[in-house]
Order: sequence, then C-alpha cells, then structure tokens
Amino acid sequence: MVDPTLFLQLFYVFFVIGLFTFGGGYAMLSLIQTQVVVTHTWMTESAFTDIVAISQMTPGPIGINCATYVGYEVLHNAGASHLISIVGSATATLAVVLPSFLIVLIMVKFYTKFRQNRIFEGVMSWLRPAVVGLIGAAGLILMFRTAWGGTPLFWGFDISVVKENFPHWSSWVLFAAAVTASLVFKVGPIPIILAGGILGFIFY
Repeated sequence: MVDPTLFLQLFYVFFVIGLFTFGGGYAMLSLIQTQVVVTHTWMTESAFTDIVAISQMTPGPIGINCATYVGYEVLHNAGASHLISIVGSATATLAVVLPSFLIVLIMVKFYTKFRQNRIFEGVMSWLRPAVVGLIGAAGLILMFRTAWGGTPLFWGFDISVVKENFPHWSSWVLFAAAVTASLVFKVGPIPIILAGGILGFIFY
C-alpha cells in the first residue's frame, strides 16, 4: 500500500521548485536533483541522470518532462501500480507548472505597466546571472557525484568527488563531438541526438 502522503510530498516539492525556478527547465534541474536525490532520496543519482537524458530527447520543456518522469518513478519505486504511478506523474507535472501559470496570469495584467520601472529592471538584471549559475550547477551535478562532510577544508566542508557519471572514455568523446558539431559546424540538435543515440548503442 502506497503512503498517500507521498502525493502531497510530490506536489509540495515540485510546486516549490516551479515557484522558485527562473530561467527555464535547465535551471530547474539542479533544484529537482537536490530535492529528489539528496533531500528525499527517492532515487539514485544514476537513475536521475537517465531521466534527464530521456527528458531531453522527448518533446516538450525538459523541466516539465523531468517532473513527469520523476513523479512516475517515485511512485513506482514505492510499490505503486502502473496506474497509480501515472497519477504520480500527473501530480508532479501539475505542481511544477501551476506556479508559472498563476504568476503569468497576474503579470499579464501588470507587466505593461511596470516593465519600464527601474526597480523591475534591476530585479531582472540580478536574476540573469543567477540563472546562468543554476544552469552551470545542473551541468556539474550531472557530470559528478559530490560528497559533503568529513574534515572541514573549504568553507567548513570537505568536498570530495565520489564518482563520475561519465563512466567510460567514450562518453567524453561523444560529449566533445557533440559540442564541436554544434558550435563549429552548426549542426542542429536533432541530428546530434540521433547520432548520439546510435553511437551510444554501439559503444555500450
């Protein structure tokens, strides 16, 4: 029997994530990872990395896709049936989009009035670098597992890399090839995703 409070926890976690995420889905990933993997330990780092990869390949915003898959996986890991796990997906998805929906409804009325306001422009200018930091944090989280604790070394914490999430040299080759194809040869994301899938199937 699945604990009914798990649905409330899912809704609360993803509602807060949706409420405090600025900059889109990639900025959301680090917040989701912290809550799902570290705080609530609903899944492993490896499982979360797989979900992020699937979320990137499926249509739609990566943050919402990730919430949908996480909602299903959390209920499934708790022993729920397929149908109940789908309800978990719907719960997480609704929770993560609801804050944005409500905020946009409010802002539509006031945006044209305040967009030239100096305070509003100042807030936006400070949010931009914070968004870049969240996206960078998401990339680092997916690349490395980090353990915090032990003897204080850096700002009161001992930082030690436990394990790389890129388990083989071929992953680094695929990563470098994808970056080169995108930045140097201007290859679109769809051919890169298809090529990565085929090469990953061959390598692994």
